[in-house]
This record gives sequence, structure tokens and C-alpha cells, in this order.
Amino acid sequence: MVSEQQRIAEEILQESKVAALETSGTMSGPLVGAADRTRRRRRVEAMQLLLRGLCMASSVLSISLMVTAEESSSVSIYGFQLPLHSKWSFSESFEYLVGVCAAVAAHSLLQLLIGISRFLKTSSVIPSRNHAWLIFAGDQVFAYALMSAGSAASGVTNLNRTGIRHTALPNFCKPLHKFCDHVGISIAFTFTSCFLLATSAVQDVIWLSQN
Repeated sequence: MVSEQQRIAEEILQESKVAALETSGTMSGPLVGAADRTRRRRRVEAMQLLLRGLCMASSVLSISLMVTAEESSSVSIYGFQLPLHSKWSFSESFEYLVGVCAAVAAHSLLQLLIGISRFLKTSSVIPSRNHAWLIFAGDQVFAYALMSAGSAASGVTNLNRTGIRHTALPNFCKPLHKFCDHVGISIAFTFTSCFLLATSAVQDVIWLSQN
């Protein structure tokens, strides 16, 4: 009788172990899948925040280089030595570039602060589709504005380097090489910011297509 009761108890214990294993097996799948999705989402959001930070830094560098572009020298025209003084604020195209880059830096900083705040709270960086559409529109508008500003500034810089055909106007960048170097690097960072914003806009589209 005692051995029969032990056998029954062992069978019940074995059945309970099997049931526990089956339950843990069915529950681990969804839990692991959700954890993987969360990790992938966090990686994508970290990349988005990195792009925002890089865009802000690139825009700030573009502004810093442009507003420090100033130099004085002299140039020879028809044998006459003429004094030259060049400053970024003398050109409306350069002023336009500084204004656009400042707006982009402010936009990127705002999105970066909001994103970091939500990221640290383990919430989604983009809380809703309306928010995603708003960010996408802003990224598009500012990317086109940067392209416009960079192109306008490039035209002025190219004129400074080549002079004007059929006239005696020289290459002004030879006597004003520091000024032209500052402007050229500033324009390069402007186009870099444009590329980073365009990449952010592509990520916005991917998010919208998946949510």
C-alpha cells in the first residue's frame, strides 16, 4: 500500500513538472520576441538621436566658421594697389546661410532634448503618427532650406575665386585666402547638415510605414 501511494505521488510530481515546462516554453516565446523588438527599437531611436546631435553640431560649426570669416588685404588692378576688406555680413547669401543654420540648430536641439527625455524614460522617442508627420515636415523644409542656402553661398564663393570674365577683376581668394577658407568649410558643413536632415527624414518615413 505504501509503495502504491509513493508511485502515485511520483507520477503526479512528474506530470506537474512536465506541465510547468510546457507553460514556461509557451510563455518564453512571446516574452523573448517582445524583448527583441524593444532592443531593436531602442537601437533605431539611439541612431535617430545621434543624427540629431550630429546635425546640430554641424550647423553650429557652420555658423561659427561663417561669422568669423573676416580679413583685410590688398589687390592689384591695372597696376593700382587697392585695399580690400571682406566680411561675411557684406553678402546677403552668407547672412541667409547663417540664419538657416541657426534655425536648423534650434530645431535639432529641440528634437534632441525631447528625444533624450523620452529615451531615458524608456518611452518611444516618437509618441504618435501626428508627431512623426510633424518631424518629417520640419526635416524636409529645413533640408531644402539648407540646400538653398548652401547653393547661394557657393555661387558667391565661386565668383570670389574665379573673378569675372572679360574684366580685370582678379581672384579675390588669393589675397583673402583665410576668408575664403572659412566660407568654404562653412558651406561644406551646411551641406553636411542637409544630408543628416535628409537621413532623418528617411528614418521618419520608415517609422511611419511600420506604425
